[in-house]
Amino acid sequence: MEDSSSIVRVSKVTKSFQLGKVEVQALKGVDLEVDTGKYISIMGPSGSGKSTLFNMIGGLDKPTSGKVFIDEVDIAQLDAYELAWLRCRKIGYIFQTFNIIQVMTALENVTLPMIFGGVSNDAAVEKGIQLLELVGLGDRFQHKPFELSGGQQQRVAIARALANDPAIILADEPTGNLDLNTGEEIITLLKKLSQERNVTVISATHDIKMLNVSDQVVWIRDGRIEKIENRDELSISIGQIDMRS
Repeated sequence: MEDSSSIVRVSKVTKSFQLGKVEVQALKGVDLEVDTGKYISIMGPSGSGKSTLFNMIGGLDKPTSGKVFIDEVDIAQLDAYELAWLRCRKIGYIFQTFNIIQVMTALENVTLPMIFGGVSNDAAVEKGIQLLELVGLGDRFQHKPFELSGGQQQRVAIARALANDPAIILADEPTGNLDLNTGEEIITLLKKLSQERNVTVISATHDIKMLNVSDQVVWIRDGRIEKIENRDELSISIGQIDMRS
């Protein structure tokens, strides 16, 4: 099971929630390895457990049983300070709802993780402008979110996710609130960043356009991994996929 090329390793992970008197098993013994620099899409119907698995990998929640390793570090064993450091330095997060701060400019949103990480203000500003240029927003760095389109706000979120040079970007439905063309632009941008920066991208998604850029697709259903397919093994056409069941 040990593999030096694996940046994420999930071992026998279960997760249960208590809803009133009913126990719900969101994950039922998941094993998964993700290699460095890969673009992985976790796909499945609503309620399948993909967002729960995403949260486990990101250290946003802890498993009921089993272990999650980032660079062979068991993140469940980290204290609050160590976990905060991991989230700040190792992982960049992109959310469906963008989660950028409305009262801050694009540049201020991007520099915030760097300031938290101990980077000087001048260095953070310089790098923040570079990152906004990288995502195509070099001329919008002083704009606030209400002055930006949904696609532009998601580009700000991507630039922010890259602020501390993370090894992993976790994208939770990154195209969920975007129109078709803008969603394709965001997917293409994430793929480009994965290739050029050797960043591992893990996306929990319903978006079948992700199939075009994914190195691997992890299909999850009813809390279990149904199958894992490499890009060259994918033989599913759009008409064959029902993500709503």
